[in-house]
Amino acid sequence: MELLKQLTEIRGVSGDESLIKDFIIEYVSNNAAAWKVQPKVISGDGFQDCVILVFGKPTTAIYAHTDTIGFTVGYDKELIKVGGPRTIDGMQLVGSDSQGEIVTELMVIEEEDGSRQLKYVFDRIIDRGTLLSFKPDFRETEEFVQSPYMDNRLGVWSALKVASTLENGAIVFSTYEEHGGNSVGFCAKYLLENYGVRQALISDITWVTHGVVHAGGVAISMRDSWIPRRTYLNRIIELSKKSGIQFQLEVESAGGSDGTSLQKSDLAIDWCFIGAPEDNVHTPDEKVFKYDIMCMVELYRYLMKHL
Repeated sequence: MELLKQLTEIRGVSGDESLIKDFIIEYVSNNAAAWKVQPKVISGDGFQDCVILVFGKPTTAIYAHTDTIGFTVGYDKELIKVGGPRTIDGMQLVGSDSQGEIVTELMVIEEEDGSRQLKYVFDRIIDRGTLLSFKPDFRETEEFVQSPYMDNRLGVWSALKVASTLENGAIVFSTYEEHGGNSVGFCAKYLLENYGVRQALISDITWVTHGVVHAGGVAISMRDSWIPRRTYLNRIIELSKKSGIQFQLEVESAGGSDGTSLQKSDLAIDWCFIGAPEDNVHTPDEKVFKYDIMCMVELYRYLMKHL
């Protein structure tokens, strides 16, 4: 899992995804010669910090967001959330500003009126606007991997594993997902106008709940806050049954993904969220069962051949 470890250590708070973009482009450059099909790499002007890989004649695109949750430094040592990180007193955060590298702690101050202030503890003032993220801490056992930012560096890792055997399809490494951005809009429009791609699979990480469990296989989401088109969803479920790969069905009332942005766009694109479930969501201790990760990669490989 060395690649996954490397991915979780790259800083990429929403709006600052250039380092992870560069890593993906370099990884593809160094490894694509050994893949079944060498993709066309699309990035740069007009695509911000997104990367699109196009293989053969694509009909379906995988979307994996590269950004992470974190914090922005405000005034008077204030920290402002980027996305929805859990805030636990003493969390270690890292970043860098004009004065150098930063390793600091989150301090949660409980006010009498029930509100909470978020501050950092550091021996100097950190530049305003500096982005801070959870300190890397990758752990692996025989059954689990645990680390900050499994959401969604594990989705990125899975997409790169699928890339090695993909013959026809596209992979979009998107940005801004954790903070409501819509970079998938212009990426989807590009794939629709240039390749006629109208189907999407969302390679992201979901939650362990009373209905979705560790060791149950990859989760196929029938809905979260948003609802995919039922005929497309039914096709995916039927194909998944034929694949013989273990999966579990998710039905939730909250949450969102790059699929949210696709559904809110004016593009007629079908989407479905498929991802391994994790515990300790949006903390430095996100935990995923290895068997579910394997099922995720294998199901994506199967669906990209048969959708």
